[in-house]
Amino acid sequence: MLKRSVIISVFTLVLLGNYSMHKSQADDAQSAFDFQFSSIEGNNMPLSIFEGKVLLVVNTASRCGFTKQYKGLVKLWQRYSERGLVVIAVPSNDFGGQEPGKEEQIKDFCEVTYGVDFPMTEKTVVSGASAHPFYRWANETVGAVGRPRWNFHKYLISRDGQIVKWFSSITAPDSAKIIKAIEEQLVG
Repeated sequence: MLKRSVIISVFTLVLLGNYSMHKSQADDAQSAFDFQFSSIEGNNMPLSIFEGKVLLVVNTASRCGFTKQYKGLVKLWQRYSERGLVVIAVPSNDFGGQEPGKEEQIKDFCEVTYGVDFPMTEKTVVSGASAHPFYRWANETVGAVGRPRWNFHKYLISRDGQIVKWFSSITAPDSAKIIKAIEEQLVG
């Protein structure tokens, strides 16, 4: 009995230690550039490589009613990337199980169907206690009202790594509201 309780205690400490490491990354962050994702190809993708750029970070899904928003995201990327905009897709299966595939399937679908060539992360948890540290930081920064409630929630990040706007899933990437916000950030 003692062995079992020791094993459970050690396991609990390891879990809490891992949670604390992730929690402290979100707590200690000063900007979006303090976070790291893994790319859809499995490579390290620190957001610091985009420092000085304007980011549009979007949690995406391949089987969602909003999936057609990839078209608008590609248009934004093509129109503004030379001026300093980076669109980053963060595939997530959090809402309705609408991103069930593996990374290779997700990447192929996005490239073939929509011509996506902007950066994509590996499939990532974006909501709840297990959310990626970036998403926990974003939630703390903008408050509960600005957290993702469905696929294709968008965060606009300034050149200095701060969240300046967020847009719900129903706001299309090529909407006047998003274009105006991006252009304001690209001027600065």
